Amino acid sequence: RFSQMLHPIFEEASNVIKEEYPDKNQVVFARVDCDQHSDIAQRYRISKYPTLKLFRNGMMMKREYRGQRSVTAIADYIRQQKSNPIREVQDLEEISSLDRSRRNIIGYFEEKDSDNYRTFERVANILHDDCVFLSAFGAISKAERFSGDNVIYKPPGENAPDMVYLGSLTNFDLIYAWTQDKCVPLVREITFENGEELTEEGLPFLILFHMKDDLESLEKFQQEVARQLIGEKGTINFLHADCDKFRHPLLHIQKTPADCPVIAIDSFRHMYVFPDFSDLSVPGKLKQFVLDLHSGKLHREFHHGPDPTDVAPGQPIQDLASSPPESSFQKLAPSEHRYTLLREKDEL
Repeated sequence: RFSQMLHPIFEEASNVIKEEYPDKNQVVFARVDCDQHSDIAQRYRISKYPTLKLFRNGMMMKREYRGQRSVTAIADYIRQQKSNPIREVQDLEEISSLDRSRRNIIGYFEEKDSDNYRTFERVANILHDDCVFLSAFGAISKAERFSGDNVIYKPPGENAPDMVYLGSLTNFDLIYAWTQDKCVPLVREITFENGEELTEEGLPFLILFHMKDDLESLEKFQQEVARQLIGEKGTINFLHADCDKFRHPLLHIQKTPADCPVIAIDSFRHMYVFPDFSDLSVPGKLKQFVLDLHSGKLHREFHHGPDPTDVAPGQPIQDLASSPPESSFQKLAPSEHRYTLLREKDEL
């Protein structure tokens, strides 16, 4: 029913945009009947209808359109997406006044009409929600182009050192991978606003629940994830959450903010608790916890008890005869009984 309601709105929005961008290669509106093309729906993890996804250069953007379902709102969204994601610097003094709480990518080019800049522009179009992109050209950028066109990353923090991209500036895959690594943190914060988006990535969560001002625990977690689990990137999402805001997920594992910091895995079926936060720095301990998820060991041991020759790596928080704690975020996972984090927030 909702797809049928959206269809004429979507079509009218496409006509509005077509008048503004008549070149058929600039903006393409398309629709897919997922009953007829279930392979496409499966490939892009479409589980609710209608879903509006944005693609750039053949790549699906991770943030789907969640704005108003009106002609004006959809058209405004496309206009916003067509705006230049790169701010041109007119004086290098502007660099010294950048917001250092953000992740900044700066490109220094001899000229705008170049393959180097066009590749940089493609990357910025995809990752502009995650980083601030800036560029400088010609005489303004000359001081930074001592060895040719140059791209640098300025990480958050006033004293954080710059990082220089050393690969080919015309190789899109290389520069995109480098920039994505810098723009998208290994350990991301989960909030009420991005929870559904993270769930739709389809990967289980390894979550550190910590108090907002407990930056020491967060730093330790980030270090151990980078040390032990960098090879698992792409198989599990590394997240951290505010214990006060996420009291409800903590209740699912019989914890309260007073117990934080707490590490848990949410598989979207059940939640499993890392035995003791103090064991975080024990070599291989966190990695084994994640490997036991992938092998099915955590699920098996919560249902049937520890393996005969092993000790359960997940802390049993219920009698083994009862069901293991259900996923706190399964309400967000694709299912026929779908809720949103905002609904859960209202219930807190």
